[in-house]
Amino acid sequence: MTTMTEASVREFKMPDVGEGLTEAEILKWYVQPGDSVTDGQVVCEVETAKAAVELPIPYDGVVRALHFPEGTTVDVGTSIIAVDVAGGAAPEPAPESASAPESATVAAPAPEAAPEKKPEGRQPVLVGYGVAASSTKRRPRKGPEVPVQQASALVQTELNGHGPAVPQPVPPAAAKSRPLAKPPVRKLAKDLGVDLTVVTPSGPDGTITREDVHAAVTPDAAPTTAPSTVPAPASAPVRTAAPAPVASYDSTRETRIPVKGVRKATAQAMVGSAFTAPHVTEFVTVDVTRTLKLVEELKQDKEFAGLRVNPLLLIAKALLVAVRRNPDINASWDEANQEIVLKHYVNLGIAAATPRGLIVPNIKDAHAKTLPQLSEALGELVATAKEGRTGPAAMQGGTLTITNVGVFGVDTGTPILPPGESAILAVGSIKLQPWVHKGKVKPRQVTTLALSFDHRLVDGELGSKVLADVAAILEQPKKLITWA
Repeated sequence: MTTMTEASVREFKMPDVGEGLTEAEILKWYVQPGDSVTDGQVVCEVETAKAAVELPIPYDGVVRALHFPEGTTVDVGTSIIAVDVAGGAAPEPAPESASAPESATVAAPAPEAAPEKKPEGRQPVLVGYGVAASSTKRRPRKGPEVPVQQASALVQTELNGHGPAVPQPVPPAAAKSRPLAKPPVRKLAKDLGVDLTVVTPSGPDGTITREDVHAAVTPDAAPTTAPSTVPAPASAPVRTAAPAPVASYDSTRETRIPVKGVRKATAQAMVGSAFTAPHVTEFVTVDVTRTLKLVEELKQDKEFAGLRVNPLLLIAKALLVAVRRNPDINASWDEANQEIVLKHYVNLGIAAATPRGLIVPNIKDAHAKTLPQLSEALGELVATAKEGRTGPAAMQGGTLTITNVGVFGVDTGTPILPPGESAILAVGSIKLQPWVHKGKVKPRQVTTLALSFDHRLVDGELGSKVLADVAAILEQPKKLITWA
């Protein structure tokens, strides 16, 4: 049997895959203990507050342990997988004999020994990795996670100081003691005094849901309404009385959704922005009939063949031209240094609604792109967001943002600034309306724009100039040439 030494084991820690993130949820393991891995191989998929990301391992070796099962939220900096870089074969269960302790002493190293030596070759710095070219959609689980439980048992034995750990198959009884349930569900069960091992799961792949826990609580309350059936034990009143306020929850009338991931990050960012930056919003209604005609003409232009051409493209270009004419609006507020930071580049954010919540990826250096290049970048951004493959790097460093609420059929809104940005433009729905055109009332395509800005950076004059420039370009698209 091949042995390993503590010096040959590398503990791979949960990286900060997005600037400032503190935790991530393990969605899927692609390897199991005993599998060989190579430098750069994806070993798991995690979901952060910003996106789903696939993590590559930064060295070659053999997987020795997976420290957390799927569905666990892990703090950044916590070891999640142990790899023997010596490349030995996975240890097999040792028989209970006099020689077993000698073989097992090197089966699983203490986690704290790993940081003493740096992994050779490329370091596990994964900030900005984003997602791989392949799909990162959540995959269904494939059966019970016995290998993960075995690995956890090995590591826990070492940590408890009970001597060398010997890999042992997990018996059926032990497997049942750890039902599949996410951390919020486990906490709910603990609060209600429910034993998860007796709860019947109804979720995917045998996962226990919040509704399952509440359903398990309801039968316990039944004896209080029919005391004549069987006398209750002395401890029964204590058990039924404690969770009474929560037990009244009716899963058929309400659904409770844990706030985490993208939704949690968005909520925190919006609250922080709303109560930090003094918002001002201005509105203008504009005739965009000529802009829509230009969109149809560009669709026939061979330079735009295969590219995404729509009103949002010209609105984005109009905003970029307005910024060029009024550069002071492209700035940020540095509270620590009490400085206004003027940006000589535009990373144009586009708000996108996804199944995970609202995200705002941005087009890097949008100010330097031609109209066809901007069209290509916009198409890629939207497609990646819809597929759930937007990486954390794509959502960092934005300077200005556009949110197109018109796609939902509303006229406009008062958007909240993304943190660190100076302005955000909301575009309402484009509708055929009566409009005075050349002295006569005619049906014209009309929309309403709303510009919210940070009043510490942007005064009313500057904000009004930018909004007026955008409106003027959309009304007379030829200004894209004369003002460019």
